[in-house]
Amino acid sequence: MARGSRVGLGLSTGHNGPFLNGVKLMVRVIGVALAAAMLVSCGGGAPPAADGSSPSLSGTVAPGAEAAISGDRLAAHLRVLASDEFEGRAPDTPGEEKTVAYIGEQFAAAGLEPAGDAGGWTQAVTLERTQIAGPVTASFAIGGAAWELANAEDIALETLHPSGRVDLRNVPLVFAGYGITAPELDWDDYAGLDVRGKVVVVLVNDPDFETAPGRFGGRAMTWYGRWAYKYIEAAKRGAAGVLIVHETEPAAYPWATVRNGRLAPQFDIVRDDAADHHLPVRGWIQRATAERLFTDAGLSFDEAKREAQRHGFRARALGDATFSAAFDVERSRITSRNVLGLLRGDARADETVIVSGHWDSFGIGDPDDSGDAIINGAVDNATAIASMIEIARVMAEGPRPARSVLFIALTAEESGLLGATYYAANPLHPLATTAAAINMEMWSPDGPTRDISSWGLGKVSLERDLQAAAEAEGRTYSTDPNLEAGFFYRADHFAFAQAGVPAITVGPGMDQIDGGVDGGMAARADYFATRYHQPGDEFDDGWDMRGPTADTEVVLRLVREVAGSAGWPAWDADSEFRGAREASVAERDGR
Repeated sequence: MARGSRVGLGLSTGHNGPFLNGVKLMVRVIGVALAAAMLVSCGGGAPPAADGSSPSLSGTVAPGAEAAISGDRLAAHLRVLASDEFEGRAPDTPGEEKTVAYIGEQFAAAGLEPAGDAGGWTQAVTLERTQIAGPVTASFAIGGAAWELANAEDIALETLHPSGRVDLRNVPLVFAGYGITAPELDWDDYAGLDVRGKVVVVLVNDPDFETAPGRFGGRAMTWYGRWAYKYIEAAKRGAAGVLIVHETEPAAYPWATVRNGRLAPQFDIVRDDAADHHLPVRGWIQRATAERLFTDAGLSFDEAKREAQRHGFRARALGDATFSAAFDVERSRITSRNVLGLLRGDARADETVIVSGHWDSFGIGDPDDSGDAIINGAVDNATAIASMIEIARVMAEGPRPARSVLFIALTAEESGLLGATYYAANPLHPLATTAAAINMEMWSPDGPTRDISSWGLGKVSLERDLQAAAEAEGRTYSTDPNLEAGFFYRADHFAFAQAGVPAITVGPGMDQIDGGVDGGMAARADYFATRYHQPGDEFDDGWDMRGPTADTEVVLRLVREVAGSAGWPAWDADSEFRGAREASVAERDGR
């Protein structure tokens, strides 16, 4: 097993320690609560106006009220959740059973009420499960000469299409730049090209990433830069498949992350339009693989990429190049679970604040160089689940907040935010009276930072509220320094945002007290290169828990501010989610 996970994350998304013998023992070890003197002002308040206006949330929590978070308790939860015994916490595995049981028991020990289906601790999340069965054959052919592609090395394939077996034979290949159609930006990579029944090769991220800021606003990734968008857009056009060219810097993660994600089972919520929504085959290819493909087709990859970055680019066929792929697929329908616990509010119990984080990791994959195959997910995202349990424990000791607080440990985030997407489509508390969704991701164990941050530019009042909470704790708030990674679209809060709920994901800062910003950046880069979605993401007793403890204290303050305030968080005027919020409030009010 690789030793340690010395991580410094700005915002993202290890483990040899004694495993405390079983879930029941863990409940006994950390079931005793610490007394806390926490003050919350509870006032009346109406649901948000349809125009999204939001009174200030500041001043509802007394300074120093969040001092009861225990680093020792956080570490104790991590030893369990990120242990080998939990097998990487993949959905539909024995690891899920242990994880769900543990979180439910910890919620109960914290003093929460069960808030799932039929009065239980869980919400059933039905998912379509797809996994490659047996060998994968794939090849490119140009001018009658074919060359084989090694799956997981040259290419990484997957499918979620309901037809099952993939069997593409000599399907024409086309290059569609970045695979973007954005009418509001006068940009259409597909203009003049019919891609029905063809396989589309596209570039990762946005056209502006490596150029001067243009129509896409510079290096900050937009929704158009995300791989999920590229798949959806090509499927709308009837393509047979998409191959995304992987490059580590614009993708923000190495090939190992791509490979591990594709080799694992794929999941989606149940869709009536699955045959149209999903491509028959999708995947990624290494840049070196793409360079050879373009060269054999008589093109320069670098020149084609430069053309795709310019306005007016037009997609084209890659000469007579074709793609073939064949593999069997095992399909099944599984039920995973969100875990939910409720701290019922005092003055306005029908209003809800969601506190969330995902419990899943990738389970057991291919062994790394040390022979370790368990992707334990200690940083990503056992840290957030530990914090959620601690916040629940401290808040349940009182006093009660005005609004109810719903703690949700979400499933299948790593499969596409599916637990959050399912809850947003099947809410157990109305979204129109859900004041906010405050999500946590990936605390850093590399020592405390002066700052705390959030993912992306959310254009939401919660960002200012987070800043106020940080300042009340004697810290600062930093905006996402890595907007090009597109983290706003890669965490569970995004599913709530799409449904209109003001939402934010909080992550660690970069300015280390010992090491400064340079130290934080270096540790963060090391984590993404060597541990993110890999077996190296393990818990270690050498972790410095001061950082996760301080960050959890800030989130606790933020949650208590929102839950205790009469004001309603709101999207800014130029947010793409403001309209969805206004529509949900209007529908609730019968307007």
